Amino acid sequence: MSFRSISREALVGSITLGLVFVVGYILGKKKSSRMNIGKSYSTKVNPLLQYVLNNSMREHPVLKKVGMMTMDYCHNNMMVSSEQSQFMVNLAKLIKAKKAIEIGVYTGYNTLNMALALPDDGVLVACDISETYTNMAKPFWKEAGVENKIDLRLQPALKTLDDLLADGQAETFDFVFIDADKVNVDAYYEKSLLLLKKGGIIAIDNVLWSGKVLDPAPDDEDTMALDKLNKKLHKDIRINLSMLTVADGLTLAFKL
Repeated sequence: MSFRSISREALVGSITLGLVFVVGYILGKKKSSRMNIGKSYSTKVNPLLQYVLNNSMREHPVLKKVGMMTMDYCHNNMMVSSEQSQFMVNLAKLIKAKKAIEIGVYTGYNTLNMALALPDDGVLVACDISETYTNMAKPFWKEAGVENKIDLRLQPALKTLDDLLADGQAETFDFVFIDADKVNVDAYYEKSLLLLKKGGIIAIDNVLWSGKVLDPAPDDEDTMALDKLNKKLHKDIRINLSMLTVADGLTLAFKL
């Protein structure tokens, strides 16, 4: 059929259908991008994540205070998201964790949440190098009545982990959360694995690193370190593994 034989109405109809398809595709892509799950304290929480928060969060009153205080601080993106913290705490409860390690405390939101989950005789070794940040956390720990469970070590975390190993505490911990500098993430993992009991869990934060792990720049040491660890854990026969798209990516390593 020649172009001239097509009626004007049919031509207009075809063009209209084509435009509708293109516009629908673009709007669908935009809608899909809005449904991506991020951190709950992001400036724009998408409706799906807000639904999750509205129907799942059970936040201790003092935790809410820590979160609000941290949101007023310029580096608040360093805080773990509340939904991720609650998930990890539920895992710790599930395995009846009594001894835990947190590598990277910041203003103490997750530290407080984990301490609340531990039994009265439980202990959380909290590793950080910033007295400024941890001093912001201490009043909230005291208010919640858990300061006696938190063993704060203000020194490089690798030193603290070595100290625990030297003290004969290998294979005595139930849960480890790694959320500190990324260059040392592999060293944190290896030492934590030594300290962990069989059946214990290591949780590693930021494993997707805002998507940078898809194509790490050669001069980006943080991203390179995370990508290297992600690939290593995939083949590590010492653990069972799950990588989750929670917040900025969360890997769970279960020691065999």
